[in-house]
Amino acid sequence: MYAVTDPATGQVVASYPTATDDGIETALAAAHGAAARTGTVADRTSLLRKVADLHRERRADLAATIVREMGKPLEEAEAEIDFCIDIYTYYADRAATFLADEPIELGAGRGTAILRRGPVGVLLGIMPWNFPAYQVARFAAPNLAAGNTLVLKHAPQCPASAAALEQLFLDAGFPEGAYVNVYATHEQIARLIADPRVRGVSLTGSERAGAAVAELAGRHLKKVVLELGGSDPFIVLSTDDLDATVDQAVAARLDNTGQACNAAKRFIVAEPLYADFVARFTERLLARSPAAPLASQAAADHLARQVDAAVAQGATLTSAGRRHGAYFPAGVLTGVTGEHDVARQELFGPVAMVFPATDEDHAVQLANDTPYGLGSYVFTTDPRQAERVADRIEAGMVFVNGVLAEGAELPFGGVKRSGFGRELGRPGIEEFVNKKLIRTVTR
Repeated sequence: MYAVTDPATGQVVASYPTATDDGIETALAAAHGAAARTGTVADRTSLLRKVADLHRERRADLAATIVREMGKPLEEAEAEIDFCIDIYTYYADRAATFLADEPIELGAGRGTAILRRGPVGVLLGIMPWNFPAYQVARFAAPNLAAGNTLVLKHAPQCPASAAALEQLFLDAGFPEGAYVNVYATHEQIARLIADPRVRGVSLTGSERAGAAVAELAGRHLKKVVLELGGSDPFIVLSTDDLDATVDQAVAARLDNTGQACNAAKRFIVAEPLYADFVARFTERLLARSPAAPLASQAAADHLARQVDAAVAQGATLTSAGRRHGAYFPAGVLTGVTGEHDVARQELFGPVAMVFPATDEDHAVQLANDTPYGLGSYVFTTDPRQAERVADRIEAGMVFVNGVLAEGAELPFGGVKRSGFGRELGRPGIEEFVNKKLIRTVTR
């Protein structure tokens, strides 16, 4: 089940044994036991700095593993490790402030009251394949800083990254059990969620996986954080430099070979700019058609079925070429309407949909006409318009006149069928902490 399959060749280059039930119990017992040995906030942030340092030292190996497992271009894999360094450093610098006791101003009563943030215990993390190190950092950094311990189940196609990261945390000095990797089956994950020693679950993955995990966690009264799919709109209402806007649009679509939940996927352009935008965008997107494969043959097969169905329903595809195995050429779909199935689907690859908008209201309507609500992008020369549109978009994140602007300090998450909860920033450390009230009455 857990194997490294080179997406460029389809060849299995390494395999890892799936966990036994006894192995799962050993991992959970270790995490549960380590929960009492996480030390002070200062202890934990010191270890997070070592984690950041080890990411820096092992950058080349970690990046090469990502390339081998899911085909990411090397430069992007290296940038992923750099972002991890930023995340671990961010929480190492700020966790003490975020977790400090918060005095509560009392009314007529005497005495004191504080809100004290403490760990809840063992957390289960279920991670995806598209960012094998970064997604782990978003989950691990704030929760280890808070004093929780982690059992982590990575995507089956990323077992080498999973093993390398587990060893990295051990080498940084975290106690045995603070971060435990498991090559678990779906049935074993279900039993972990049901186990009373597990206090919360964080999943990044598909809408289907999120719904299944949320249902099971709810049955056992476990809190969940879900970061699921997205079909982020890229709205162009006005511009004083169309070429620059088109370049941003291309970058937003091709991030991680188009395999990012928050990549721009639906381009909504004001009618006066539409024809010119489509011509320039199509030319540049196709010219930058990825040289890297998608993460797997299965991923390419699924994208091909979606594109073929859109064309069969009347959309027009302009493509950079023919598909070969997991290599998928960039493409632009026009003529898509709300009647097309693809309009409400997520395209996980280098294919974009472009829609004309008659005015601002129509652009917002198109942007919100999706079951997803993760990120969004608004390009306009009018600051007031940017503020209006940002307020009206149904999404967890809005980026105005810029792309690829995520940061460790910026909360990440969505609404609607893109999930709930937040990672990164201060909200990221608030999800799995016990906000305990301590009220002292004086006489």
